[in-house]
Amino acid sequence: MVTVSYSEFRADPDKYLEAVERGETLEVSREGKPVAIVSPARRSAKDYWKQRKPLPIRLEGPSLTEVLLKEREEGR
Repeated sequence: MVTVSYSEFRADPDKYLEAVERGETLEVSREGKPVAIVSPARRSAKDYWKQRKPLPIRLEGPSLTEVLLKEREEGR
């Protein structure tokens, strides 16, 4: 965790927020006393699922298309 004074944080917030975006946690202090912790936001469940790669599905037996065509031929 990086400690930064309030005046340093206020002078260049982009610099410190970019560090937070990279995963760092900041402790902001005023007059030597900690007043805030700035940490990366948690990913939402929606974002988590967007980033997951789908697992390949492998089924044994005839494909759905093959089954439907066979049923059409048999007149079902």
